[in-house]
Amino acid sequence: MATIADMPPRSTSGDRPSGKVPTRTLDALNFFLADVRDGLGPYLAIYLIAVRGPAHGWNEATVGAVLTIAGIVGLISQTPAGSLIDRARNKPRIVMVAALLVTLSSLSLPIVSGFTAVAVTQSVAAIAGAVFAPAISAITLGLVGPKLFAKRVGRNEAFNHAGNAVSAALAGVLAWKFGPVVVFWLMGGLTVASIVSASRLKNDDIDNAVARGLDCEPDEADDDCAQPSGWKTLLENRSLMIFALTAFLFHLANAAMLTSVSQLLARTVGKDQATSLTAACIVAAQLVMVPVAILVGRHTDRWGTKPLFLVAFAFLAARGALYTVSDNPWWLVGVQALDGVGAGIFGALFPVVIADLTKGTGRFNVSQGAVASAQGLGAALSATLAGAIIVWAGYTASFLTLATIAALGLGLYVVAMPETKEKGAG
Repeated sequence: MATIADMPPRSTSGDRPSGKVPTRTLDALNFFLADVRDGLGPYLAIYLIAVRGPAHGWNEATVGAVLTIAGIVGLISQTPAGSLIDRARNKPRIVMVAALLVTLSSLSLPIVSGFTAVAVTQSVAAIAGAVFAPAISAITLGLVGPKLFAKRVGRNEAFNHAGNAVSAALAGVLAWKFGPVVVFWLMGGLTVASIVSASRLKNDDIDNAVARGLDCEPDEADDDCAQPSGWKTLLENRSLMIFALTAFLFHLANAAMLTSVSQLLARTVGKDQATSLTAACIVAAQLVMVPVAILVGRHTDRWGTKPLFLVAFAFLAARGALYTVSDNPWWLVGVQALDGVGAGIFGALFPVVIADLTKGTGRFNVSQGAVASAQGLGAALSATLAGAIIVWAGYTASFLTLATIAALGLGLYVVAMPETKEKGAG
């Protein structure tokens, strides 16, 4: 095990702790990991409804139930995953293992059958997937330091969205010719590329103290080095708790939108075209997210986090309402592009806001896990809520309900969430 003497020099200036930032390697990792970290995502709904179908017991409600089970397992795993990353001395290795587990769980779907087996495989993928967000954020913070963190997170998100766009485009083209099963093999190839990219990160370049939100490595012989704060400190952080609630509402509104659209497309145009059109939905949103993430990363210190988050909620609410205007496939694809603004802002700012609110506590990653649990709960309930409303009242009622939840989140953020940046500091 590494000792304090083995660690690279510490920095309290907010700059890169030591050495040169492996910019291209981080870019490649975020690009290739993009389609791996979320598992099958909306393709799972298409596969279960269009390929397995009602003959095997699959409809919008049962698919929603599986997604909810996996989501609950994943959210329970979020906080332990953050704690693991806080303590881990080799974060790239954890990313590699998690990528392998997610992919193996997804590749088993054509083999396994039945509600229970599918729920188990997706739960395993959810447990492994809980590692990615805190691991990537911690690796980034440990490499670049707090001062450059917002800008680098924006770049991470840009490459993540670019990776999603490219993989979705490939899935769409290949599914048109080979059918929905092609997404399994695409994921396998991207996993190999992700593992290769993660293996190129030099673990010694990552400052583990900075990566967890401390200015130095805790040492019993060093009285001047602050120890990580206790759980009580986090629970008493009112702004962090409010942010967790707004994250819950954002994902309660957002998570089921694309899944619902993919199911609607499967009903109206058939499974093969639905897979390709769902890929088009993803590509449209991801292409918008790339410039949005870069813009947010570059200007967060100057514009502040609060106005940007309000824009994200506003676009989410508008998207839910606009889905009800028409069920024309290309209209749905166009509306889905609005996700690029809302989700693009949220993804770029999520770790930045938490880093601001937990600075100096040494609990950055476990706090990410705790807040991610809240947003995971929202995402898990979203699938069941939307699926149940679709079965009982139709797609229009479901989309309007999700839009209303987004509007509630917007109101809460306006009245209760403070600004975390000093404007003009950047």
